[in-house]
Amino acid sequence: MNRYPVWKYIVIAITVLLGALYTAPNYFGESPALQVTSGKSTVKVGSDVTAKVEQVLKQENIKTDGIALDGTGSHVSVRARFFDTDTQFKAKLALEHALNADPNDPTYIVTNNLTANTPVWMQKIRALPMYLGLDLRGGVHFLMQVDVKAALEKRVTGIQTSVRTALRDKNIRHAGIERKDNTVEVKFRDDDTRKKARAVLADMQELNIADAADGADLKLVLSLKPAALKEAMDNGVKQNIATLSKRVNELGVAEPIIQQQGADRIVVQLPGVQDVARAKSIIGRTATLEVRMVDETVVPGTELQSAVPFNSELFTVGKNVPVVLYKDIVLSGDYISRATASFDQNHNAAVSIDLNGDGGRKIREATRDRVGKKMAIVLYEQKGKPEVLSVATIQSELGSSFQITGMGNSENAAELALLLRSGALYAPMTVIEERTVGPALGAENIQKGKMSMIYGFSAIAVFMVIYYMLFGFFSVLALGVNLLLLMALLSMMQATLTLPGIAAIALALGMAIDANVLINERIREELRKGNTPQAAIADGFKHAWDTIIDSNVTTLIVGIALYVFGSGPVRGFAVVHCLGILTSMFSAVFVSRGVVNLWYGRKKKLQSVSIGTVWVPGQSK
Repeated sequence: MNRYPVWKYIVIAITVLLGALYTAPNYFGESPALQVTSGKSTVKVGSDVTAKVEQVLKQENIKTDGIALDGTGSHVSVRARFFDTDTQFKAKLALEHALNADPNDPTYIVTNNLTANTPVWMQKIRALPMYLGLDLRGGVHFLMQVDVKAALEKRVTGIQTSVRTALRDKNIRHAGIERKDNTVEVKFRDDDTRKKARAVLADMQELNIADAADGADLKLVLSLKPAALKEAMDNGVKQNIATLSKRVNELGVAEPIIQQQGADRIVVQLPGVQDVARAKSIIGRTATLEVRMVDETVVPGTELQSAVPFNSELFTVGKNVPVVLYKDIVLSGDYISRATASFDQNHNAAVSIDLNGDGGRKIREATRDRVGKKMAIVLYEQKGKPEVLSVATIQSELGSSFQITGMGNSENAAELALLLRSGALYAPMTVIEERTVGPALGAENIQKGKMSMIYGFSAIAVFMVIYYMLFGFFSVLALGVNLLLLMALLSMMQATLTLPGIAAIALALGMAIDANVLINERIREELRKGNTPQAAIADGFKHAWDTIIDSNVTTLIVGIALYVFGSGPVRGFAVVHCLGILTSMFSAVFVSRGVVNLWYGRKKKLQSVSIGTVWVPGQSK
């Protein structure tokens, strides 16, 4: 009656062994390490870089605890592990000097990091430790709000440019194109021309097109459809997240968290980073370049007094200002494939720009017939007015490479190169919340979390053994398996453990022991009815299962709701909570009954069971 087939015990044994294997990496700790990544898009990190790192450290007589390639795809890096932080800092200086011929234009970026001490054979089977969240490891947390209005304005400006290009290609004359709020107005002299323009613009399916009039002028008013409007705002947030990911990778931060929260907010968590000002400067800046031609119809020196032509714009910030530039953009920062800090011919700080194929073609076409004319490079940032970086005369047809000079110092050049290399933010963002968690506080949180788990588990174990005796011991054993499996699942999923996650683990322990209490009490009830011990055990597990299913399913629904509608720490709590429910059902019923069957099932003439403060006779009523 109470016998498990052998295959069930094999399943339990394999499950426990796998649980122990995938939980083990969390106990090996971390060591100081250096992460070597590529500083240029044209340079890839591979086994040759690993060999270089090994050679440099050997020449400098610096001992390591292992050097290996890490990551996949475009995020491959070399990690060198050390025994102490002093050796780590010494190795950093040696590698930066040996790997980079020009320190102001680094080929490889060397950053301090921490790496797990997990044995190589465990890493090969993906047995890795859980990531520690910001509140356990320390670092910087930002909650940023995207300016969706600016994203919408950028989209409408793009529509304005597209309309001008479409009408010019079809040789349709208009009396002016201007943007008003979230609409674009196109003026015409006669109705026939307006009808031709309407037919051409009808191909832009995301637009609503309406006729209007302004005195003698006839107009077409273009606006985004509601679906296109929502898509434009959503794309602005998503593109900002993609750009932030590139910038954080450039900084060499390990296990960053960058995710959307709500409709227009982004959470950025950088574990291990303590310089808030530096992190905010890098991730929050909107930096992109535009190349424009100088409107030479305005006499130099009279820019502030002269009327600015309709299709031109006055710039008053930067070098060689004031200057009037055409609104038409010759080239934008989207075509930049590489940006590095360098020096110009006078050994002053500069930024070298390489363009992709389309960018090179555009700049050649724009400058081929404009030799002798002036061209300007404009930098757009989140705060302040656009800044003119340089105004230069085109000496010859330009190719796919050029320099931005006059950067002041190498630090400014390196920062601008990083921002341009990682791409521009689609829309500006404002930091509405920021906080820093020190590593000491993180270590204290870990210690308190461990102690709460130990004390909680011990208290439960003592109570169960005293109250239910041998069955209480079986319950504690199942509870230990539950905790083991939960930790293993979190490690296999490479989940990020936070303080809410620790709270969810503690809650999972309480819920898991609750299922064992239901089983034990049901068995005692069957014994009081006069059932034999073997029958009581079988009926107790059978009837308690229905109640366990009901209670856990309802709690699981709540956990799923928290995950779907929550964000940040709430979702982390929900993940651990749901996994804890699944592992508790497995351990409380399947494992617990396996142990009971193994102990009592082999006894054919069982007279009593140890399930209370006294031995309960098998035939008592």
